[in-house]
Amino acid sequence: MATRPFSEVAAGDPGLLEEVEGIVLDSHRRHYESQGKRWSRPIAYRWLHYEDPMPVERLAEGVERLVGEGATFDAAAVDKACAKASGRGFSN
Repeated sequence: MATRPFSEVAAGDPGLLEEVEGIVLDSHRRHYESQGKRWSRPIAYRWLHYEDPMPVERLAEGVERLVGEGATFDAAAVDKACAKASGRGFSN
């Protein structure tokens, strides 16, 4: 995904990028809340360094960090996003 044009990754309603972002943010929220931490989108975006102009790479790094901390992801949501990506010619 990171090597594809942004317009291609963001296309659709919801776009693939938006869907993957939602999966990562949901995992981050559940992980933070399980530790008794206050969560908000701005907190998650700062944690992801999402102001960076490479959002796909930041999401990938966020996934790696969350996995390393023992966070889990919604398997159905991941499967849905993977199917969407595959249908658009993305490979993992």
